[in-house]
Amino acid sequence: MSKPYKLTGFAGRVIAIDGPAGSGKSTTARLLAKRLGYIYLDTGAMYRSVTLYALRKRIPLEDGAALEMAAREIRIEFASEEEKDIVFMNGEDVSEAIRTPEVTAAVSQVSAHKGVREAMVRLQKKIGKKGNVVAEGRDTTSVVFPEADLKIYLEASIEERARRRLIDFSKLNVSSTLGGQKADLERRDAYDSGREHSPLTRTDDAVIIDTTDLSIEGQVDKIIKLAKARFQGA
Repeated sequence: MSKPYKLTGFAGRVIAIDGPAGSGKSTTARLLAKRLGYIYLDTGAMYRSVTLYALRKRIPLEDGAALEMAAREIRIEFASEEEKDIVFMNGEDVSEAIRTPEVTAAVSQVSAHKGVREAMVRLQKKIGKKGNVVAEGRDTTSVVFPEADLKIYLEASIEERARRRLIDFSKLNVSSTLGGQKADLERRDAYDSGREHSPLTRTDDAVIIDTTDLSIEGQVDKIIKLAKARFQGA
C-alpha cells in the first residue's frame, strides 16, 4: 500500500464524497483515507447500523419516532485492523451484518426519517469537526459537510453499478442476479432522490467523476490529483 501523503495544505481538511449506490463511494473513500492518513467516515454504515438494530428489535420501518429514539440511543464506532475497517454497534462487530440483503432493502426507508437523519448528521458533524476526514454518503456534500474543502460526486452507469453490487453480494455468499440488482438500484435511486428529507443531490460545487470505466485505484488517483491542485500551497 502507498504511504500516506504528507502534502502542504492537507492538514485539517474535509473531503466529502456523494453519489448513488454502486458508484464506488465506499471503496474509494476508504482507500483515499488510507492514502492520505485521514479518518474514513462511512455515513452509510451508520444508517445501516440503525436499520440492523430496528430489524432486530422489530421496530416498524414507518415508525419515525421509534427509529429516531433508536438512532439517538445506539452507540456506533469505527476501527481499523490491518486492511479491514470495522463497524461496531453497541460494542458488536456488525461490519458484515449491516451488508446483508435484508438491511440493504430497508436502509433507504429508515434513513428517510427526519429524526434519524438529524441524529446521525449530528454525530457525523462531531466526528468531522477537527478535519482530516474523508466522508461518503448520499447527502454528505449537501447536508453533512456543505462547507467541505473538496466535494466529489461519483456516478456510473446502472449496468456497471449492478455488476459491482453483484460482486459484493457474491463475497457475502448471497445469491442474486444482475437483473435483480439493476431493479433494486433503480428503486433505490428513485427513493433516495425523491425523499423529503436530505435527498440525494448533486451540488453545484461538486466535481463530477464518472467511474464506469475507472478502477478503484484510478478513482483515488484522480481525487488526490484534484486535492493536490486545490490544497497544495494553500
